[in-house]
Amino acid sequence: MTVRTYGTPLPGLAEGLPTTGRLIVVEGADGSGRSTEVMLLKEWLEIEGHAVVDTGLRRSTLVAEEIDHAKQGHTLGATTMALLYAVDFADQLENKIVPALAAGSTVLADRYVYTLMARAVVRGASRDWARRLYGFALVPDLVVFLDARPEILLHRAISKYGSLDYWESGMDLSLSRDLFESFFLYQDKLSKEFEWVGTEYGFHRVDANRNPEQVHADVRALVGPLYRRGGAPRPPGARRPGVSRAVPPAASA
Repeated sequence: MTVRTYGTPLPGLAEGLPTTGRLIVVEGADGSGRSTEVMLLKEWLEIEGHAVVDTGLRRSTLVAEEIDHAKQGHTLGATTMALLYAVDFADQLENKIVPALAAGSTVLADRYVYTLMARAVVRGASRDWARRLYGFALVPDLVVFLDARPEILLHRAISKYGSLDYWESGMDLSLSRDLFESFFLYQDKLSKEFEWVGTEYGFHRVDANRNPEQVHADVRALVGPLYRRGGAPRPPGARRPGVSRAVPPAASA
């Protein structure tokens, strides 16, 4: 297998670089069960004899702490946020993801650039701008999207954290002064954007309103074929996305 990207590769990372690893992305809103599913997938794949490396957003040793610090003040602009996350992802891609794939490991990504693109567009960026910004991302072997209803996400967030997160509730968008109302309005906007992203980038949707064991069974059914001849099936109507040439100079703040 060879490395493919959605746009211009990072310097020194040319398309066509041979790799024997697999890149599997688990996407979904906060509370959809992504982290639990990544944990279960890692455990299962390792039992099957595969070396596994997990990754996710804000795990770069370069800027992860800076992102957390910037978000604490609730004043981080949309464009700045998108650029910081792009740096975070690029650092992990170069120093963690690509080396792991080249070594033959399976990389499990708890969220990927699709979340970053959806967030950027909801906050005012154009789809073309977001697509170009994160165009250096590798094309995964499989993208699983855990689809959960907003009320389920709310229940899980309250149960786990005791409150709602400022950013995950879209409070920076001034959708509502009420945190709960803002949460539902923001999740609705994200859901609609994920509909487009999922069609454009070939998501395999899994009903995440069920218990983790049921969700994991469906995900395993999708992942299994990656390790057999022929690879995982493409979703109906999915296509390899291209990169539009019409790109605005920047996203709105």
